[in-house]
Amino acid sequence: MITFYIFLSIAVLTIFLGLVTVNQGTIAVVTMFGKYRRILYPGLNFKIPYLEVINKRISIQNRSVELEFQAVTLDQANVYFKAMLLFAVFDQNEETIKNVAFKFVSENNLMTALVRTIEGTIRGFVASKKQAEILSLRREITDYVKNEVDQHLEGWGYHLIDLQINDISFDQAVMDSMSKVVASNNLKAAAENEGQALLITKTKAAEAEGNAIKIAAEAEREAAKLRGMGVALFREEVAKGMTNAAKELQDANLDTNVIMFSMWTEAIKYFAETGKGNTIFLDGSTDGMQKSMQQIMSVLGKDKIK
Repeated sequence: MITFYIFLSIAVLTIFLGLVTVNQGTIAVVTMFGKYRRILYPGLNFKIPYLEVINKRISIQNRSVELEFQAVTLDQANVYFKAMLLFAVFDQNEETIKNVAFKFVSENNLMTALVRTIEGTIRGFVASKKQAEILSLRREITDYVKNEVDQHLEGWGYHLIDLQINDISFDQAVMDSMSKVVASNNLKAAAENEGQALLITKTKAAEAEGNAIKIAAEAEREAAKLRGMGVALFREEVAKGMTNAAKELQDANLDTNVIMFSMWTEAIKYFAETGKGNTIFLDGSTDGMQKSMQQIMSVLGKDKIK
């Protein structure tokens, strides 16, 4: 009975020693006599006691690392990068887990290779670009690194999830000169905008003034036209009136010069009424009237007064 209990105790102990718990997000790599045997997935597993050994526990969760490094552009400017690298195990297939477990001696060696690969890829890209282009190529740098590095990482059993370039800076002298360039460009843009605004203001003012002059000229032309038409109508009516008066005088066997005399007296009366205090000198003698009548008749094409 003692022997039985001893064997029973050994069996129970062996069973308990063979039970292995693998945490969620972790895969265990089992070796036997130093050689890879199999992998254990999250949960309760069983291994051969004393023979199978858990060599490594590999996390399949996302991991991140921060990078700080320097690169040199095509025009020999120093560029300083700060980036965040996010990566994880490619998948949970057995071959992938074997690559993750046995490609590198330790985790430190993996991180060294990973960081140096990222830095080398970015340096190679930056070396083909000029300083002025770098700040606008943040997205292109990220895409280029992903395409280049994913091929290496897949062979190691990893996958690059994301690369975020958080900061890109230059030497202080370069930063100062860039600030001056930006400031001068802003001043130039402000001057151009101010000039455009002034040009638009002056142009609109000139257009308004031109339109006003045009409108005034049109109004003056229309007024002159109307005045001319009024004068023409007045003269036409005067001529009609004189013609009718002359015809009536002739029919009555009277001298038509009476019309001229009447116009002369009416003119003197008009001068007196509308002079408003102005002094007008007229020769009211018979000789003066005779001269005036002769002048009027000469305008009408007659040599003398009948």
